[in-house]
Amino acid sequence: MADTEQKATVIKKLTKKQAKKEVFEKLSGALAEYKNKLDKKKFESNLKKASKLFAVDIAKAFKKDRQLKSVKKAVAKK
Repeated sequence: MADTEQKATVIKKLTKKQAKKEVFEKLSGALAEYKNKLDKKKFESNLKKASKLFAVDIAKAFKKDRQLKSVKKAVAKK
């Protein structure tokens, strides 16, 4: 039971794969009206490419933000 409590307090880490999946879902929802006008296979292929491009930068930004927060906490403790 102590392990589950400890995992809950750990800051969530966002991987590139998770970011890619989230971006894909959000883009596909936002662009749903164009899905009918384009070929489904081509539409999903282009969404995958776009989500891959965005996911790399999002994961980097998330990691940088986490590092800044941990540095601020360390400075505050001193």
